[in-house]
Amino acid sequence: MKKFNSIKEALDFAISREIESNNFYLELADFVEQPEMAKVLTDLASEELRHKATLESIKAGKINLDEQEVGNIGVIETVKDIEIEAKMDYVDMLIIGMKKEEASCQLYTDLASIALNQDVRDIFIKLAQQEAAHKLRFELEYDLMTF
Repeated sequence: MKKFNSIKEALDFAISREIESNNFYLELADFVEQPEMAKVLTDLASEELRHKATLESIKAGKINLDEQEVGNIGVIETVKDIEIEAKMDYVDMLIIGMKKEEASCQLYTDLASIALNQDVRDIFIKLAQQEAAHKLRFELEYDLMTF
């Protein structure tokens, strides 16, 4: 994992990842032929911008987050890796979404593990939970489409 010299540096990195995720979902939405998946992806892109705003508010010392638990139905552990292609089917798009959100969740979990300040640790845990909720959204849809 990337080493950070300060919380500001870690927050800046997380902010850049949220911008990257927003762009990623908007690009994927353009590839999708199913309107329902395009909507899911544009909604997630918007949520990533809200995460960015949250991180910026945290960085400015303006907000504190409450904790909530998010479930996991274990779908991602059973699916193969998928490469992004111009014409992808709906299920492949769901797999990419699950993998992307799992990576984001892991990023925030890792950042929480190295945070020295309890408030900052709690913020990263909350963001990890939000990313887990995004992953769960993809997992539930995947489960509906494949079983």
